[in-house]
Amino acid sequence: MFSVDVEDYFHASALADGVKAAGLHTLEHRVCNNTRTILNVLDETAVTGTFFVLGWVAERYPELVKEIQGAGHEIACHGYSHAVIYEQSQDEFRAETLKAKKLLEDITGEPVLGYRGASFSITDKSLWALDVLEEAGFAYDSSIFPVHHDRYGIPDANPVPHRLPLSDGRSIVEVPMTVARYGGMNMPISGGGYFRLYPYWFSRMAARGANAKGRPWVFYVHPWEVDPGQPRLDVKPLSRFRHYNNLHKTESRLRQMLADFQFTSMRSYLVDAGLLPLTGPCDYSHVDRVANQR
Repeated sequence: MFSVDVEDYFHASALADGVKAAGLHTLEHRVCNNTRTILNVLDETAVTGTFFVLGWVAERYPELVKEIQGAGHEIACHGYSHAVIYEQSQDEFRAETLKAKKLLEDITGEPVLGYRGASFSITDKSLWALDVLEEAGFAYDSSIFPVHHDRYGIPDANPVPHRLPLSDGRSIVEVPMTVARYGGMNMPISGGGYFRLYPYWFSRMAARGANAKGRPWVFYVHPWEVDPGQPRLDVKPLSRFRHYNNLHKTESRLRQMLADFQFTSMRSYLVDAGLLPLTGPCDYSHVDRVANQR
């Protein structure tokens, strides 16, 4: 599954201190050009994916959302402000989520089925968010990372796509980020900063290992990760490394990965796996039709 978290560089949690010091209003917006770079790469390789669009971006650049949809990709929701869920109240989370979902559906004229929280911030402290998502009409979530991390993660979470029971007999489909098991621990291999940190041969080996076990590779990337020319903000060394490491290598690695593997959108994968219905409220058959025409 190929996915993109559509946000600008200054939304990244690693840059929060630098953004505060510089002032958000002073920072250049680069999300449109960077997203179009990814769209061009996908068009060249005839790959269709899922774009988790931040409500903040959709509100300011609705034409970008329409471009993504027009290229045959699935539009999903990345929340509104990129606030981490476990630092929000349930009322704050619900209000932001409903606002972002409505923005995207008003722009696309289609139901938005998928959600991914900022910084994978559905953890043991914020599992209540899954009930809010189901109540809001989302069919699936992709916010759980089955790893130990200082900012996110549920290490013992089910590592494969599955239907997750909620309260009162309800459920939601969960698409966790892919991990590999090494030394008795889950190792993140899914994309993003890990795709930039590891040498490409390791990412390819890990992805093939997941496929060999019958598991999908759930890949993600951010538009700012194909932008080595973005402004450098003043942040602590670890945050600087997390955000800026190997930005100049992302696009070439991305092209190689798309040549080495076959990808699809989350919605298409989940329908094929029998986890989502093909028609009805979750009908996204237009995405498949556009993709098949490319």
